[in-house]
Amino acid sequence: MTKADLVEIIFEKVGLSKKEAQDIVEIIFNTIKQSFVEGESVKIPGFGTFNVRKKAARRGRNPQTGEELVISPRRVLTFKASNQLKEAIER
Repeated sequence: MTKADLVEIIFEKVGLSKKEAQDIVEIIFNTIKQSFVEGESVKIPGFGTFNVRKKAARRGRNPQTGEELVISPRRVLTFKASNQLKEAIER
């Protein structure tokens, strides 16, 4: 599913124009993205929780050369599905 698919669904089910539906989808995604940038988690009841996690620096190696290096600290996005979503997938 793509953003365009979401816009089409909103257009068909809600009755807004495609431009209005596209604006709504963009606003939602931009708001969620800004929350991630600020390090906040996003919880969508019945769907799941997105968390921004900090990973510490660690040692690693280049698999081609075997050279050891330090992998810099970074932030990663994780997702934990809600129980309702897990049950819906299992059906």
